[in-house]
Amino acid sequence: MPGRAEGGQRRPPALLFAAALTLSAAVPALAQEGGTPVPPALTDESVVGVMTRAVDDVIRPGYRSFQASAGALAEATAAFCKAPSEAGRKIVDDAFRQAVTDWGRIEIVRIGPVIDDNRFERILFYPDRKSTGLKQVQALLQKANEADTDAAAMTGKSVAIQGFGALEFALYGTGAQKLADAPDTFRCRYATAVARHIETTASQLVTAWDTPDGVQQDWKHPGPKNPVFRTGREAVTALLGILVHGAEAVRDQRIETFYRHGGTARPKSAVFWRSGNTWTSIDANIEGLRTLFDMSGMAKLIDPNYRSIAGNIDFVLKSLHRVAPTIDPDIEKAVSTPQEEQKIAFLLINTRDLILRLDTEYGGAIGLGAGFSFADGD
Repeated sequence: MPGRAEGGQRRPPALLFAAALTLSAAVPALAQEGGTPVPPALTDESVVGVMTRAVDDVIRPGYRSFQASAGALAEATAAFCKAPSEAGRKIVDDAFRQAVTDWGRIEIVRIGPVIDDNRFERILFYPDRKSTGLKQVQALLQKANEADTDAAAMTGKSVAIQGFGALEFALYGTGAQKLADAPDTFRCRYATAVARHIETTASQLVTAWDTPDGVQQDWKHPGPKNPVFRTGREAVTALLGILVHGAEAVRDQRIETFYRHGGTARPKSAVFWRSGNTWTSIDANIEGLRTLFDMSGMAKLIDPNYRSIAGNIDFVLKSLHRVAPTIDPDIEKAVSTPQEEQKIAFLLINTRDLILRLDTEYGGAIGLGAGFSFADGD
């Protein structure tokens, strides 16, 4: 994505920012049931149950859904290239949006097999602050080397030319309207190759997580001989880390990359701005956080008398999910329209609130220590 600033200085009126703060304040305050919560012991049974649900009910199905939608996108792109049509183009657009959504939901898991062999960056190289990826893709399209239409050969090449960023530019960037002019253009065949490579990477992740004696075994059964998690505490800390760092990524890498209160708006630095899927991606991240927290049963690790902590976390996630999809998909309009800026301010305030509730309140409530904080390097 281009890293240059677009648009002028945007300073949302204080009234709008205060309004967003008022919305955030609607989150129920942490219930004071009397004193500091006494966390239940992190027993092997309780931790194994949470980790097993996280793996079997969230992570593995998440990667399988992404694999399926990535495959559908590759097929749709290939079919459109062979016989360009308005109907075929709509199928590609819908498939692209679905793949972005499914990736966004599982994208929050930034540990495990996805970080091996740069798989995460192979799927999505972002943020691209110096426009490195954009320049590489533009140069590739200019040279039109047939070798670049071979999906199997992409693994050994720059991550910037083989993921969603490259695919989005091929399908939606400058000159993309020419895709409909003739069948099997170089640009379209390159797009198909990128889509197929994304599917291949997704398949690798599915295989890695579905292997019975592989990473899923390590996650489900912490112990002294486990190469990943020696104790239940380590396992739960890692799971909480996914949530905390996922929420930080939404705020810092997805929103503040292009919009900061009182700063210069850079709409063309937003993820998926060309295809109008910025908020689709961000909302999917939020959905992924809520799904992991709820379906893994992490709330059960808290003293029952302090379950309001979990309720507040869920409330914030629901509030974020309610607002994100309503923001104008045209990012230039979103960062220059007072009503839309108010919604963005709401997301920024409430993602910050979510991070604190997860990191400080929940972390303390399950016994990670009164001073525990991922922000402090724990």
